[in-house]
Amino acid sequence: MSDSLTISLTGITDLPPGKIAAIVTSLEMLAAPPLRPDPPGLGGFSLEPIGRNDATRYLAIYRLLGERWMWFSRLVKPVSEIEALLADPAIEFYAVRHERQDVGLLELDFRVAGEGELAFFGLAEPVVGKGAGRWLMNRALAKAWAKPIQRFWVHTCTLDHQGAPEFYQRSGFKVFKRSVEVDDDPRLNGHMRRDSVAHHPVIA
Repeated sequence: MSDSLTISLTGITDLPPGKIAAIVTSLEMLAAPPLRPDPPGLGGFSLEPIGRNDATRYLAIYRLLGERWMWFSRLVKPVSEIEALLADPAIEFYAVRHERQDVGLLELDFRVAGEGELAFFGLAEPVVGKGAGRWLMNRALAKAWAKPIQRFWVHTCTLDHQGAPEFYQRSGFKVFKRSVEVDDDPRLNGHMRRDSVAHHPVIA
């Protein structure tokens, strides 16, 4: 199979079996936005650093969130690469805690000088819709802009929650680019359960 694909800009492009595609929206902010208050009733939430040697915990949270929204970029990496990422002081990893359980992930990447990337941001289904997204974004923005950066950016895609682009824009990000991403379906090579991401059926 060829590693390249010509995409029509005025119609439909067929994908080979075993491939998935998404439209990626990239957003950025060039200055810290005005502070927004936390929603009420979120005193039971907390943010806890993930240990630099705790790849097991990190991957468990990642899988908890990712098997709903086709997060797989970390799941296809060898554990040694995940351990190297966790050990990198320029990347920060946090678990969202609620009722003594891990229910979300915040990952901030400062490896590019003067920039911060909101690399991963997600919450488990039971806490979605309770204001926890705004609570977590407030902490992500505070941590990012406490660094000596001039740009904070994030990308989302059409496999993610449909409300993500609007949420990021309400948080102060502005769209600057759209892209098409094509990759192997991770459910066909054992990296994700075959029945995960049911809204995006497998075509093998």
